[in-house]
Amino acid sequence: MKKGIKNTMMLLLLLWSSAMFSQEVLTLQECVDKAIKHSKQLKMAENNIEKATYQRKEILSNLWPKINGTVDYKYYFDLPTQLMPAKAFNPMAPEWQFKPAQFGVPHNINANVQVGMPLFNPDLISGLKISKVAIELQELNYQKSKEDTYVLISNLYYNAQIIKNQIEFTEKNINNLNKLLQDLKLFYEQKMVTKNDVDKVALQVSKLDVNLKMLHQKYDEIRNALKLNMGVSNDFEVSSNIINPEPKTYMPKSNTNELLLEKKIELSDNEIKKLKRSRLPRLSAFGSYGSIGYGYDEKPHDFLDFYDVSLVGVKLEIPVFDFSKRRQIQQKKIDKENARLQLDLVKEKNAMDIKNARQKLAVQLQIIQNQKEQMALAKSVYDKTLLQHKQELVSLSDVLLAENEMIKAQQDYLSSIVTYLKTDLELKKLTGNLVPKN
Repeated sequence: MKKGIKNTMMLLLLLWSSAMFSQEVLTLQECVDKAIKHSKQLKMAENNIEKATYQRKEILSNLWPKINGTVDYKYYFDLPTQLMPAKAFNPMAPEWQFKPAQFGVPHNINANVQVGMPLFNPDLISGLKISKVAIELQELNYQKSKEDTYVLISNLYYNAQIIKNQIEFTEKNINNLNKLLQDLKLFYEQKMVTKNDVDKVALQVSKLDVNLKMLHQKYDEIRNALKLNMGVSNDFEVSSNIINPEPKTYMPKSNTNELLLEKKIELSDNEIKKLKRSRLPRLSAFGSYGSIGYGYDEKPHDFLDFYDVSLVGVKLEIPVFDFSKRRQIQQKKIDKENARLQLDLVKEKNAMDIKNARQKLAVQLQIIQNQKEQMALAKSVYDKTLLQHKQELVSLSDVLLAENEMIKAQQDYLSSIVTYLKTDLELKKLTGNLVPKN
């Protein structure tokens, strides 16, 4: 009974240890999702969208009435002096004669509320349209950052997958050579092979061991780059199952670079309209309500009296002449034309790149199939050569040559797959199918 309990506890301990030390395997999409969630670049892009939204709200707030309250108090040690015509005091005084006089009281208090509201302001109307385009432009920048993150993580992930498969191939090759080495050592003890034959295989095993260590180091470097760009610190493994290459068709859409240029053209167009509308009059309404207090502090005639003051009015501002506006409009027109030319260039280049990528994918599919067949054939040749060597029909050099050809076929196969995957990624980006639009 005690023995059964002990075995059960040991089994549970082994299962727990296995769960603790086994690393999580993440798919490409899971890596991309984590990168998008933790990306500082995307967070800055989100902040820029929020900032553009607040800038639009700021412009909107200028369309609402503005209310200001003011209170001020003044005490005059010396009352302001005015020059009065002497005729006001003496009708016989000459026209050129004036007499100084002080008016007012020492204490002055002003308290009023002022209201102002634009009735027609072309700058604000144009600013609202520009702010809307600015928000859309920042949203496209966010989309572009998202695509850049997707491409970066995908390329790193594909590279890690290739290295991981190379590690698996190398480990199998080392195991095969170790078996051969053990057989040769037995044959050497029986004087059936020379020491040179044993050393040749031992040297090949040593080379593969060094190569395996380098592959592990490279895999760790790529995985660390993935962790950095994903914003995570926990270790994980990539899936060794590489996506099976197959013919794909993508419906062409405007990619993010084209959409950004189109939005820049729209922004330039609105800026030109704003400059043209700045020549229009501006109409605003204003009003004020308050009270003015006058006080005198000499006993026994001291007093402090308040009087209401209120007014309403409208203000019309008419721009008469501003030669700089015309120059600014010409500059914006040039910016707009350059953006349009750049858009044409991008569209032409994208069309060429799409055509080239589709042709490359078609050729690459054939290459992958050929490399796969060559890899299987090289494995078959190696197995048969190894068998013939055991039957003493071929030399050890033939076995090592076949083994090298098998390794080369494996490397070529993996390289052709990663080339296909990266070309497919580029085609999706060019056709606007990389990341779903928000």
